[in-house]
Amino acid sequence: MANTQGPQGNQDPAGSTQMFRAFVDEGAPQSSRQAPAPAGPRIGLIVGVVVAVAIVAAVAWLALK
Repeated sequence: MANTQGPQGNQDPAGSTQMFRAFVDEGAPQSSRQAPAPAGPRIGLIVGVVVAVAIVAAVAWLALK
């Protein structure tokens, strides 16, 4: 006997998902595919912490003098 339960009447859900993702990716803005933002704010934060530590050290040095 032949197997008649082939994919003729059934849709592949994985295929539908792939088609949906292709549709969504097609309409996505190009900015979401760019590299992450530059580290400018992170560098500013590091510099701020270093300056704060230097100020605290200077005040402590003046207080102990």
